[in-house]
Amino acid sequence: MIRIITRARIAQLEDAARAAREHARQASGAANEAFGQHVRELYAVTDRAERAEASASEAGAFLARAVEELSAAQQELLLKDIEIRRLRGELNRGPREGETLTVLMRYGEPHTVYASREDAYADTATHGAAPGSVWVPSGERPAAECTWRCEAFIYDAASNGFRRAYMPPAKPVGGAA
Repeated sequence: MIRIITRARIAQLEDAARAAREHARQASGAANEAFGQHVRELYAVTDRAERAEASASEAGAFLARAVEELSAAQQELLLKDIEIRRLRGELNRGPREGETLTVLMRYGEPHTVYASREDAYADTATHGAAPGSVWVPSGERPAAECTWRCEAFIYDAASNGFRRAYMPPAKPVGGAA
């Protein structure tokens, strides 16, 4: 079969081919633009995901430190609770026969009451007194002349109170022997 093609038909085919090339160029440009937009979005999403992962890692480290601090605080609270219960038990039982207290006196005036002499010595150190520098034997000196002085008291159940552990020897009255 032979087909005869006229110039008009060739011009029409050339116009159609030009239009198809232009359409293909526009479609290729639109595809390239869509691909570029897709790549930019992919990079943005990847960046956000990396930042979210870093933030999650920081938050995890912060949470781990917070949990450690909470655990330490709970442990300390438990120990304090145990100590409070022990002290409440001591407080509720009351004093026992022969139990001693130490009264720290400053220039003859009661300053503080302690469970032991060592606690009294330690407390004077917190007030700036060097150990051994203010603790001098009182001997015959009046209590008001001593900077710091410890007096021990023993619980006496018969009198329902405390009495001095050391009583100075009685002096004869009026030269009596």
